[in-house]
Amino acid sequence: MSVQFCKTCFYPSSSAAPLTFDENGVCSGCRVAGQTVDIDWDERWTMLEELVADYRNPKGYDCVIPVGGGKDSFYQTHLAVKKLGLRPLLVTYHGNNFLPEGEYNLQLMREAFDADHIIYRPGLETLIKMNLLGFKLHGDMNWHNHAGIKTYPIKQAVLHDIPLMLWGDHGWVDLGGMFSYSDFPEFTAKTRKEHDLHGLDWDDFTDEGLERHGRPDLKMGLTEKELDFAVYPSDEEIDRVGVRGVYLGFYEKWNGNKCAAVAEEEYGWKKAEYPFERTYRKISNLDDMHENGIHDYLKFIKFGYGRATDHASQDVRLGVMDYKTGLEMVKKHDHVKPRRDLERWLGYVDMTEAEFDQICDTFRDPRVWRIENDQWVKDDVWGGSSSYGPVYLDKNDPRREQYQVKGAQV
Repeated sequence: MSVQFCKTCFYPSSSAAPLTFDENGVCSGCRVAGQTVDIDWDERWTMLEELVADYRNPKGYDCVIPVGGGKDSFYQTHLAVKKLGLRPLLVTYHGNNFLPEGEYNLQLMREAFDADHIIYRPGLETLIKMNLLGFKLHGDMNWHNHAGIKTYPIKQAVLHDIPLMLWGDHGWVDLGGMFSYSDFPEFTAKTRKEHDLHGLDWDDFTDEGLERHGRPDLKMGLTEKELDFAVYPSDEEIDRVGVRGVYLGFYEKWNGNKCAAVAEEEYGWKKAEYPFERTYRKISNLDDMHENGIHDYLKFIKFGYGRATDHASQDVRLGVMDYKTGLEMVKKHDHVKPRRDLERWLGYVDMTEAEFDQICDTFRDPRVWRIENDQWVKDDVWGGSSSYGPVYLDKNDPRREQYQVKGAQV
C-alpha cells in the first residue's frame, strides 16, 4: 500500500489524525479548514455568549479551563476573562518537562488573569516510569501527558461542581478534518479514550494491564494510587455535575499565530528562546520539550512525517506561508533526530541510545517504510524516495518480513 500526499498541504494518508482525500487529491483537513472562510463568526460569538450565560455562577467559578501556559491557553483564558467576563478555575497537569519559557508562562497566568490556578505535579518516580512504559508499550513517552491533560481538569470540575469546561481548538478537526465546523463536537469520555489516549487508559500501565497486553516484562509496580491523576470520573459523577466540554474554536476563528501575538503583546508571554531541531516554529509546545523533540521524532518513525509537516500545513492553510516555503521546512526538519532533546530524555530515564533505536524500529508503519539494503526507505512529499538511516531490528526479527522489498538485500 503506497502513501498518498495531499495536493494542497503536506499530510500523508498515513497521518496520525485520520483524514480522507477527495477526487482532486485534497485532504479532509484542508477542505474543513476552507469552511472557516464562509462562517459568520459574529453569529458564532453570539451563540457562545448565549451558551455560557446558562453557566454563570454568582457564588463561584463559571468554568474550568485546562491550561498548559501555551499560546492557546492564554488565548482561551483571554476570551473567557476579557471577552466573556467569566471567572475561571485554571487547571494544569504538569508533566515535569516544561521549557524554562513554558514554566515562566505557566506561572504568569495567575497574575495575568487574576485567576485561581491548580497545578498538579505527579511524583517524579511515577513520571519516569510512565515515560518508559509509554515509550516501550506504545511508542509514546508523552502518553502520560495526554492522559493528565484530558483527565485531571475534569476531575477538578467534578470536585468543585463546575459544569462548563472551555477547551481551545479541536485538534482532530484542525489537523485532519475529522468533523465539520457545523458539527460542534464536544469533549466526551469516548473521544478522550479513543482519540486523545489512542485507545489506552491508566489501567493498561498497571502490572495487571501489562499482563493483558502480553508485556509482563514491562511491569513496574504502578497501581491506581500512583495513577489517580489519570483515573477518569465515573458516568454518575459526570452526570451529577453536568460536565460539558466546549471547544472555543467553533465559535472563534482559531489561529495559533494570532493566539501567540495576543499572549505576547497583551500579557508578556514568551516564545521559545532557542529554535527547536524538528520545527521552525518557536511558539508551540513549550509545556513539554519532547513534544517538538523525541516525541515528535517517534511520529516520524511511525508515520513518516513530523511537527514541521503539522506546522507548515497549518500555516499554508492560514495563508501565512506559501507552499514552496512550507515544503522547504518539511524537508529541512521532519527527519531530524533531535540530539539535544534525545540526550536529555535518555538521561532522564537511564536508557542507552542503542536500546532507544531498537525499540523505535518496532513501531514503524509498513504502509510507510520499507527496507532496502538494510536502510529504512520511504516515499517523500516532494517526490521520489529517500533512505533515513540503518535498520536496528535484529537480523532474525520476524517483523523484518513485512518491510522487505523483493530483490532487495536483507
